[in-house]
Amino acid sequence: MPPVSRIGVVDLGTNSTRLLVADVEDGAVVELERRTVVTRFGEGVDATGRLSDAAMGRVDETLGDYREVLDRLGAERVVAVATSAMRDADNGPAYRGHILERFGIDAHTISGDKEARLSFLGATAGRDDGSPTMLVDIGGGSTEYVVGRPREDPEFHVSTRMGSVRHTERFLAQDPPTREEVAALRADAERMVKEEVPAEVRDPTEHGIAVAGTATTLAAIDQELDPYDPEKVHGYRLDFAATERILGMLAALPLDERRRVTGLHPDRAPSIVAGAAILLESIRGFGLDAVEISEADILHGAALAAEEEARGTEDEA
Repeated sequence: MPPVSRIGVVDLGTNSTRLLVADVEDGAVVELERRTVVTRFGEGVDATGRLSDAAMGRVDETLGDYREVLDRLGAERVVAVATSAMRDADNGPAYRGHILERFGIDAHTISGDKEARLSFLGATAGRDDGSPTMLVDIGGGSTEYVVGRPREDPEFHVSTRMGSVRHTERFLAQDPPTREEVAALRADAERMVKEEVPAEVRDPTEHGIAVAGTATTLAAIDQELDPYDPEKVHGYRLDFAATERILGMLAALPLDERRRVTGLHPDRAPSIVAGAAILLESIRGFGLDAVEISEADILHGAALAAEEEARGTEDEA
């Protein structure tokens, strides 16, 4: 039996910076610690093409805390993935060098395709059902769709330039947003789903899994969770009607009131309307009645991939 690997994974997402420290053995991920901080890393990137000083400062502060956790728990291997914000920013490579020098964290800017594959691996690793399954991963700057059968390489994956932060900045200028703004955002999301995912991929899909902060937040809102309980969120069935109801409720509230909604972390309030709209149109676009919410996502997929890579290196040696 191969030894247990203790792996740390850092995800530098557009809206949040996340950490997972886990023991990985024989395809199983046992969480030791998991943290999420909404850093708004990609704030303004869509308009300026650059990471802002304020955003980089917020991520620096978070990575300092995460480095202490990694050292305290004795992570043997640390992998870091940087997604659309760093991919799209002109100063992304310079910031990558900065965090390597300051924190010893080497963030690999991964393609949207690899981001999708890792998310699918993490979300489906524990599933035995072989039915065609769609995974939707709504990030701040991009949304990934992956379709395949659990525990197999996906048959289709695409990364779209649609995200909760990006689409908030593009469509929602008023506080609260107007009906016309929300309708325009939904129309764009509907168009992107249909254009980016062919009908012959969408139509046979039987199940849907939604990962990342938008999906887990909507599950918490639907259950009125206070405090947040990952055990009640993981595996929760969020149906189309509930998603549409929550979107309408959130969109009707000004930002200050939205921050006080039970189940919604205040830091997610600025971008949750756009995220909910994207999830709603994703469910509808695939002809599903509901999606299953999963706490296992790209963090788990990256941990599994790192353990497999380490085992392969040992075998070659």
